[in-house]
Amino acid sequence: MRKTALLLLPLLLAGCTVAVEYGDVPHSTLAENPRCNPSQNDSAAITGKDHFIVTSRLPDCRGDTIVLTNHRADRVRYARFAPPQKIKPAKGDAQMVVPLAFQPEDAWWNGLRDAANLRKGRVLLYVHGYRETLATTARDAVQIGAMSNFDGPIIHYSWPSQGNLLSYAVDETNMYWDQRNFRNFLTKLARTAWVKEIVIVSHSLGARLVVPAVEYVDRTSTNADSSNISNIILASPDVDREDFERDIAEEILAARRVNNDRRVTVYASLSDRALAVSRALHGYPRLGSPFCFNPFEAQELKAKGLPQRCFATKTKYQTEPAKTGFTIIDTTDVSGGGAGHSDYLRSFAVCKDFAAVVNGARTTEDRTATKDAHVFTLRAPVKPTKEDIAAMCKRLPD
Repeated sequence: MRKTALLLLPLLLAGCTVAVEYGDVPHSTLAENPRCNPSQNDSAAITGKDHFIVTSRLPDCRGDTIVLTNHRADRVRYARFAPPQKIKPAKGDAQMVVPLAFQPEDAWWNGLRDAANLRKGRVLLYVHGYRETLATTARDAVQIGAMSNFDGPIIHYSWPSQGNLLSYAVDETNMYWDQRNFRNFLTKLARTAWVKEIVIVSHSLGARLVVPAVEYVDRTSTNADSSNISNIILASPDVDREDFERDIAEEILAARRVNNDRRVTVYASLSDRALAVSRALHGYPRLGSPFCFNPFEAQELKAKGLPQRCFATKTKYQTEPAKTGFTIIDTTDVSGGGAGHSDYLRSFAVCKDFAAVVNGARTTEDRTATKDAHVFTLRAPVKPTKEDIAAMCKRLPD
């Protein structure tokens, strides 16, 4: 039954997309409160909110708590947030609330500068994927910072995902709509003199915002090597694998950038059911899933006694760079369960490797080489307990 439902899901996603409802209140009314558009910095409002957020979601500032809706905003806004809190109202079910306060753009950048300068100019930029809300993605951003003990400020870029299983097409549409906003922000971040290192983490559909934006920055950068965008991590990327193979060498992993410490790490799993659905929708394999589209290649691997897993190929250079710029981590055998789509936040082995990569590691002791020099699997530890996973991954409660 579960397999049948999975096979039917592409049809549901393609043909039964939930329509976007405008709502009962004019959007201008949702955002007219000065808290949505502050002209001066309110130090008291941002006290205790140590994480940074940039968002193209339409805010609703009518209540005591600022809410980010699933609608598009007419401009990008800048804010600070604290970890999500579960609040039990007098009536009804408990709700996850994200304490949030907007800032004038200049004040936001000044705060980011102060936080980054305390940590040698390092920043981590997190871009979420499909079917997300502010509560879920803020939780993930906080978890990434805690799990990696990242030595710098965390920036969460929040685009208007609908947070709905049947709104994949809407999310895809909004992701493409937001590409200009995101690339403009990344361009400014990369060109800021006090930003010495940018670590980018994207999940799922978020990779389709990140990859073209980095390419754009590379093409237009006043710094010939865009050297501060050094560490790009694509977790379960919902990106066309062949498109990535064809275009990646031109800019993102050009030899001069790799030699200047640019690298891309992909976490991929054949157990990823979400990307299996995406493959069914789009017709071609995704970067984050080692599905063998070519059956003859799969047969050849089987005949050799090897796992039937096919990965993006490594970039070919006329002159090979001195460093390794592209690494794939196959997490199939150590999946964290569920849909297999968030192993970097749920699997003991993957969380451990991911945290090391965030902090600049090019290899780890738990990696096992494969027939492809750029592809590694992870050694599974003795079956970890829930407590072991919680301690390693530092996942916040749902």
